[in-house]
Amino acid sequence: MSPANIRNFSIIAHIDHGKSTLADRLLETTGTIEKRKMQEQVLDSMELERERGITIKMQPVRMKWRFNSAKPDANTGEETMRSATARAKEFSSRKISVSPDQVFAEGESEEYILNLIDTPGHIDFSYEVSRSLRAVEGSILLVDATQGVQAQTLTTLNMAREAGLKIIPTVSKIDSPLARTEEVIAEVCQLLDCKSGDVLKVSGKTGEGVEHLLNEVIRRVPAPSSPDDTKEFRSLIFDFQYSNHTGVIVYTRVMNGSVGRHQKLKFKIAAKIFEPIEVGIFAPDNTPTQSLGAGEIGYIVTGIKEPGIASVGDTISSLKDELPPLAGYRSPSPVVWASIYPESQDDLALLRQALGRLRLSDSSFTYEEEASGTLGKGYRCGFLGMLHMEIVTERLRREFDLELIVTHPSITYDVELKGGTKKTVYSPSLFPDEHDVVGVSEPIVTMKIITPPAYLSGLMKSLYEHEAEVIGTENFGDNRTMLTMLMPLRELMRNFFDEVKSISSGYASISYDITENRPADVVRLDVLVADEVVPAFSRVVSRRRVEQDAETVVEKLYEIMPRELFTYKIQSRALGRIISSRSISGRKKDAAGTLSGGDITRKMKLREKQKEGRKRLKEHGSVIIPQDVFVKMMRAGE
Repeated sequence: MSPANIRNFSIIAHIDHGKSTLADRLLETTGTIEKRKMQEQVLDSMELERERGITIKMQPVRMKWRFNSAKPDANTGEETMRSATARAKEFSSRKISVSPDQVFAEGESEEYILNLIDTPGHIDFSYEVSRSLRAVEGSILLVDATQGVQAQTLTTLNMAREAGLKIIPTVSKIDSPLARTEEVIAEVCQLLDCKSGDVLKVSGKTGEGVEHLLNEVIRRVPAPSSPDDTKEFRSLIFDFQYSNHTGVIVYTRVMNGSVGRHQKLKFKIAAKIFEPIEVGIFAPDNTPTQSLGAGEIGYIVTGIKEPGIASVGDTISSLKDELPPLAGYRSPSPVVWASIYPESQDDLALLRQALGRLRLSDSSFTYEEEASGTLGKGYRCGFLGMLHMEIVTERLRREFDLELIVTHPSITYDVELKGGTKKTVYSPSLFPDEHDVVGVSEPIVTMKIITPPAYLSGLMKSLYEHEAEVIGTENFGDNRTMLTMLMPLRELMRNFFDEVKSISSGYASISYDITENRPADVVRLDVLVADEVVPAFSRVVSRRRVEQDAETVVEKLYEIMPRELFTYKIQSRALGRIISSRSISGRKKDAAGTLSGGDITRKMKLREKQKEGRKRLKEHGSVIIPQDVFVKMMRAGE
C-alpha cells in the first residue's frame, strides 16, 4: 500500500490510564479481532502482564480502517452534512436513490493501514516507550478523566515532543461516574496550550468515541516519509523476539524500499549478512506476508541463533545500500544493580543462556559475570528500576525454571580513595572500608510529585526522612499541587514509592529523571551470619541511618532464618564495629532420649559426646541460608 495511506502511532499515558483497554476497543472496532475472540488486555500476552494488570513490553499491531473523509462526526458538524445532502439530491436528479449516509459510505471511503504500538506506563519501562516513539509519527496522549494529568504524563509527553511527534490529546474513561471530564480537558489544554475542541473524548470500556478517534488519527497524524532518497531497502530495528526454532525475530520499521523472503540483507553495525526466512505483520499475531514496504511496521525472521549479532537501533539494509546506518537509540543507563546467582552452581550455564535469551526481548538490562566466595559464580545485572528488576528475576524463574539468589539492590557510587585513586563501585560488598575512603558521590534525581494539597504535610515528613530537597511548588489543575525536588537515587529504593502511595491514599503520582552526581555521606553495612559475611545482604546506607538500618536488617533476618543444631549469631557491622546482634538458639535434641534401661553412665557418656559435637559445630559449622530467605530480604515490607 502507498505510504500516503499508512498511519503509524502509539498510545502513551501514565500507568493505569486505560491504554490497553483502549487498544482492545481499537482492535474490536477495526475488526482486527472478532468479538467472540476478544479478551481483556489482548495485547498484553505475557503472563506477568495479565497478573499485575500492567504493560511491560511494547506491542505493535496492524489494523485496517475504512476512512470516510466526509462522514459527519463530533468535529465536522452540520456543514459536512449539508454537503452530503446536496450530493444526495444530485444523485436523485439523475434518478438514483441514495441517502446522505450512503454518499459517505460509497462516495468518500478509502482504506488505511494503522500501525499501533501499545506502550508501558510505568517509569521503569520508559526505554520501551522511547524506542516505540522512534518508529511512529504520532501519539495519542491518554489522560484518565477520573485522575487528570499525572506526573508520568509529563514525562511521556516530553519524550514524544523530543521525537517530533504529532500529539493527539485524548481523555479516557468518560463513562465513569467519577469522571471530571471538563476539568481534565481544561488541564490538558493548559498543558498543551490547545483548544478544548482539539481534545478527544473516549471510553475504552463502552467504545464511545473510538470511531471518531480512528478518523482523527488519519486526519492529524502525518503519513510516513523516508529520511533519504535511496530506493534501496533500509529499516530500523526497535525490538526483538526469540524463537528456539527460527532464531532472532526483529521488529522493524521500514524507512525505504521493500523487503521479501530470500532477499539478502545485512546488519549495518554488526556487518552480518543473512537471508530472511519470513517477513510479516502483526495482526495481532505474527502473520506472514509477501513483502514489507516503505512506512510499514512488521517483523523479519532472520534465522540467526548466535547471541550479540542483532541489536536494538541497528539498521537492516540491502547489500547494495552504501549509506551510513540510521540514527539508532541511546543505550539505556542502568540505575539499579543486583547480583543474581543460581541456587545450585550446576545451573550456571542455564542461567547464562537464560540471560542471553531474555536480553533479546528486553534490551534495557545488562549483565556481566562475577564471582563470590560465599555464593559462587553468578552475574551482576543492571536494571532501570526496582520494578524492572523484580520483573526480570521473576521471568527468569518462570520462563526458565531457575531457582535464584538475588542480592540486595544497589546503585553506583564514585569513590575517591586515599592516595588519589578513584573507582566506580557497583556492588555494596566491594564498597571500600570507612578508613580507606576520602569522598563518595552518588546519583541525584529530579523528581516531580503531583498530589492533592491535603496530603502535603504527610508527604513533607516522608521527604525529609528520604533526604529530599524541595526546590519548587506550583498549583497544577484543580485542587492539586506539583512538588519538584532533588533526592538521592538510593532513597528511591528504600520503599519510597509505596510510602508516597500510602500517605496519599493512592492519589499522588511520581516521575523522575537522573540529573547529576553529588557528594554522599554513606557507609557500607555488612551482615554476618555465624560470624561469616553474607555478600548478598551487604548494602550502602546513609551514615545518619546506619544504626536504625542495622537493627532493622538483623530483626528481619532473625524472624525468617531457620534454626540449626547449634546456636549462632546474626550481626550487623559498620564503621568498624558490631552495631546490632541477635542469637538464634539451636534446636533441642537429646541424643540419649531414645535409650531405655541400662546404667545411667551410658546416657551421661552420650550427652557428653553430644555436647562436644555441638561445640565443634559452633566453631566450624556453617549455616545454609534457604533461597526463600534471600527473596524475602529483597522485597521490602515482607
